[in-house]
Amino acid sequence: MIRSSRDFTPKPYQGVALDFLKATPRANLFADMGLGKTAVVLSLIREFGLDDVLVVAPLRVAKCVWPAEQHKWNQFQGLGVEWIGGTTTVAKTERQIHLLATPRIATINYEILVKMMMELGTSWPFKTVVCDESRRLAGFRIRYSTKRSRALARYAHDRVERWINLTGTPNPNGLTDLWGPQWFIDGGKSLGRTYGDFQDRWFYRSPRRKTPQYAELLPHAHAQKEIEDRMRATTLSIRARDWFDVREPVENVVWIDLPASVRFKYREMERHFYAEFERGVVTAANCAVKVGKLLQIVSGAVYHAQGDPSLVHDEKLEALRSIAVETSANLLIVYQYVSELERIKRWFNDAVDIRDKGAIDAWNRGEISKLCCHPSSAGHGLNLQDGGHHIVFFTPTFDAELYNQVLQRIGPVRQLQSGYDRLVYVHHILARGTIDTAVKTRREGKETLMELLLDHMRGELA
Repeated sequence: MIRSSRDFTPKPYQGVALDFLKATPRANLFADMGLGKTAVVLSLIREFGLDDVLVVAPLRVAKCVWPAEQHKWNQFQGLGVEWIGGTTTVAKTERQIHLLATPRIATINYEILVKMMMELGTSWPFKTVVCDESRRLAGFRIRYSTKRSRALARYAHDRVERWINLTGTPNPNGLTDLWGPQWFIDGGKSLGRTYGDFQDRWFYRSPRRKTPQYAELLPHAHAQKEIEDRMRATTLSIRARDWFDVREPVENVVWIDLPASVRFKYREMERHFYAEFERGVVTAANCAVKVGKLLQIVSGAVYHAQGDPSLVHDEKLEALRSIAVETSANLLIVYQYVSELERIKRWFNDAVDIRDKGAIDAWNRGEISKLCCHPSSAGHGLNLQDGGHHIVFFTPTFDAELYNQVLQRIGPVRQLQSGYDRLVYVHHILARGTIDTAVKTRREGKETLMELLLDHMRGELA
């Protein structure tokens, strides 16, 4: 590991975050990607002399980002941050040695929380817990919960003195995401002792569904403000636009029209849950499956039960070609289905999969003009801003968090921090009068709710 010769000097917004964490032992820090949340927490650990720290994070972040951050700056190099995660097959005694050694600042991935708890038994050594990408705790419930969050909850309040939730996207899927992570902060004091209490106070079931238990949970008009007010004492939000001259991405919708024959099949699937294609009949067992099939039809290839897709049109590929020609720029192309990746690579000889060996480095050197990635392959800790500033969404996604994650790989903040004075362009290829527009609208609705929350949580920054 190459040692740094630089001293860490907190930027103004990092100083605000550090002061808040010093004064608030159990806190949420909502900060945009690229604003240095990891360095802020390491500064806190150093200044307070914390040596019983567990950092729980996504695999890439736990393994690479946290251990590497200490070597960037002189002040952190003696902290001894060590990744002890991995698969569940790591020998019990080996991990126990690391877990129970002192001092210990351990990073671990969410996937092995249950295994770790089994290994530790009642010997819980950590007085400080940091949950990076804490939205993964959104599934926690007092009685019915994900196994990982329930395992972490076992000693959350009895033995942990300092708890820090870190994320840039606290509620991408709505206000209901907030209860679980907040329970780890205050045990339900602000949002209700149980998720049921939380639901009863601020939500109601959509009257549109005949079966109440499956109806969508909707917030009351007063919910947003009241929830924000109750979380304010333990939450700080830092937005990049408050500290940087960040220009919003330029959004460009490239519309296509489905051929008449394809639109007929699309309507068949939409109305009757089945349609006949080249390789036979495609059926949808329920509404969720039907949505996927409709997106595939619009994309240009629909999967059969046997696995192989029927190719139905190339309209989106033509639109992608026009974007490439008109921009004459390197493109980060985001796909949803494997068939899309295969077809893009057949159409464009210069298209490369982000998972290919050396692809990321080659992209950042400007050697790849079309880099293809699935949203889940372009998440935490990945920097792609050197390679370009144009991103194309071949098919829209419902998931606001994944959308934001992949966008921020080349987003305005990263462009500015890397010294590029250039706009970021986001191109959406959408089919008129189809489910494409509904998916985009739904995702943008989730983002709007999250933006409102983050703005309100700015506190003194407002």
